[in-house]
Amino acid sequence: MLRQVLNPGSLFGVAYRRTEQTEARRTAARSRIADAAHDQVALGGYASTSVQAVAARAGVAVGTVYRHFPSKADLVAEVFRAAAERELEVVAAVTTPDGRSAAERVAAGAEAFCRRALAAPVLAYAQIAEPVDPGVESERLRLRSGYRDVFCLVLEDGVRSGELSPHDTATVAAALVGALGEALVGPLGSGAERHSDALVATLVDFCLSCLPVTTGSGAHATDDRAALLPATRAPAAR
Repeated sequence: MLRQVLNPGSLFGVAYRRTEQTEARRTAARSRIADAAHDQVALGGYASTSVQAVAARAGVAVGTVYRHFPSKADLVAEVFRAAAERELEVVAAVTTPDGRSAAERVAAGAEAFCRRALAAPVLAYAQIAEPVDPGVESERLRLRSGYRDVFCLVLEDGVRSGELSPHDTATVAAALVGALGEALVGPLGSGAERHSDALVATLVDFCLSCLPVTTGSGAHATDDRAALLPATRAPAAR
């Protein structure tokens, strides 16, 4: 009799809508917490990013943070993961194959890497060098691997075109990324941006000088490298 009176599936429909609403609220809360954690890392680094500080910034209870992220390491790993995706997208975009030489694309990628780091020094320092938990370190290594892969694709294109001599592209790409990160540790840690344009130009020139160009290629000459160095301008926002 009950089945005849009720619209079949109506109770299930109500339950489904409630589930959708609950999931939407859950997703919104998680996003708000992650955004608050990002802002906290960008302001004070990994050391300042306690669960309590993030909860206060997000306007939620500490227990709510733990319902979404079991630990501080899980929370900051999410911050690093999201930030890495944005940064990799930018570097991949400026190094895309569009008719430019490999040297031009390497220069563009190195400049973007440096300028974006210098534009958000606290966050970049946290991503590159600040002591973190092992779970967060794994995201840091993943970010470096992503940059390596982007530069590796450019080097491989350079080998195919004859601009660069055959070489271990993965190793050279990793060396470029490692050199950029290591060279930025000091400036990022000090927060100094007075000489950022000179610093960026120096690092771009260093990367170009490391390219294994083919014999007779003009890309290795100092004058040709100088033409590829970045012009003076303000750092791009992260």
